[in-house]
Amino acid sequence: DPDRKTEVVLLACGSFNPITNMHLRLFELARDYLHETGKYKVIKGIISPVGDAYKKKGLISANHRVTMAKLATKNSDWVEVDDWESCQSEWLETLKVLRYHHQKLLSADVNNSLQDAVPITKLGRKRKQEPNRHEPVKKKNQSPVVKSVPQVKLLCGSDILESFGIPNLWKLEDIAEIVEKHGLVCISRVGNNVQKFIYESDLLWRHKNNIHLVEEWITNDISSTKIRRALRRGQSIRYLVPDVVRAYIEKNQLYSPESEDRNAGVVLAPLQKHESDSKNSQALN
Repeated sequence: DPDRKTEVVLLACGSFNPITNMHLRLFELARDYLHETGKYKVIKGIISPVGDAYKKKGLISANHRVTMAKLATKNSDWVEVDDWESCQSEWLETLKVLRYHHQKLLSADVNNSLQDAVPITKLGRKRKQEPNRHEPVKKKNQSPVVKSVPQVKLLCGSDILESFGIPNLWKLEDIAEIVEKHGLVCISRVGNNVQKFIYESDLLWRHKNNIHLVEEWITNDISSTKIRRALRRGQSIRYLVPDVVRAYIEKNQLYSPESEDRNAGVVLAPLQKHESDSKNSQALN
């Protein structure tokens, strides 16, 4: 029964500095995988570029990164860009971004059901006035299909999952809430040992049913770091990023040795924020 499938929104957070064909492929791989399980229906993909306050080395302005992501997804009928996270003046934990998008779906859901409810009450009044007018026959045991709010799952590569093990990068309670309440879809290289990483963490193992590991058989080793390196060296990045993105980078001369030195020597925002909490220095297991 298609109505029984759990609706899923895939959320990808990251620098997207710049967005590449690999980022876009992650969405396609994840959707194929979830649909093939027969349990899920992916209704939307969201790209949420990190804000400038993240302070990552070589991070160019959020405005450019959001614009490139929008250009890259212009022809997609299901992946879109959301700039809420990138507009925040402070760096936000990934969990807060997940919560924000979950809340947004909740409130949209309430509004929809209110709109749907209006005509039903009108019908009800009419029925009371004319009691013998063809009542709809109720089938036995027919329960109304209760639409649940879509799940927002974090879409990531294996590097993000493994970064859970880096001291002070993530708060333990955040990791717990992400895997427990939302879930992860993790795209990994064939032969990559993500399974071993999950096995070695009691916390991840406890919620392993909420961590979907998708094997990437058609490997794609493009990374934003390599793209920036090619650009600094005046080499072509054609067929690695969407053409519209390539044109935008050229027009705005975005990546250079100077831009790569931005934030050099600055401590990454999450590390600054979490290092003070000594209790977070416990290992993931």
